[in-house]
Amino acid sequence: MPRLRILLADDHRIVRQGLRMLVAAQPDMEVVGEADSGRTAIALTETLVPDVVVMDVSMPDVNGLQATEVLHGSRPNVRVLALSRHTEGGYVQQLLQAGASGYILKQSAADDLVRAIRAVAGGQTYLDAAIADEAVSRGQRFRVGPNALTGKGLSKREEDVMRLIAWGLLGREIAARLQISIKTVEAHKTNAMNKLGLTSRIDIVRYAVVRGWMQEEI
Repeated sequence: MPRLRILLADDHRIVRQGLRMLVAAQPDMEVVGEADSGRTAIALTETLVPDVVVMDVSMPDVNGLQATEVLHGSRPNVRVLALSRHTEGGYVQQLLQAGASGYILKQSAADDLVRAIRAVAGGQTYLDAAIADEAVSRGQRFRVGPNALTGKGLSKREEDVMRLIAWGLLGREIAARLQISIKTVEAHKTNAMNKLGLTSRIDIVRYAVVRGWMQEEI
């Protein structure tokens, strides 16, 4: 089996060295490049086209959020795993809206980082356990419709689409998996969000966490 090709982006050399040692120790992964700024991460991604970019949020020149936005537009098939010390929901929301497929805390265990890389490479959305726990605890507080915590009123197809969006699949990937058109995917997404009172991708992910979808196999 081909190994996952990983690009590491962090402005601290010692952090990159630690990440490189961790990734290189995995039989199914290899480090194909390192970047010390968001601008370099963008350039190397365009050249190397890795499977996953482990992206530090706080970097000079171009920060991780800005780099993620650029890469989501130019290389949507490259998954970005945001790496940060910040646990605030605002950071998570911004990164997910920018196109990141996951958010992992720097203070998490090494095994969690490896698990996160494999998850986003496989097309899932990964949230650090601490972030997911917060999302569950806040489930009753983010602005949603009365059916959001139960999914009542959704059709089977609408639920399928919402689950796949939460896992991080793109519209065309969802269309191929469900054997429907991209236009139909968008229609189901719009209908489901209206029924549930959701307004953004982060709302969809929070909803998925509350429903227990993020623990399922894709």
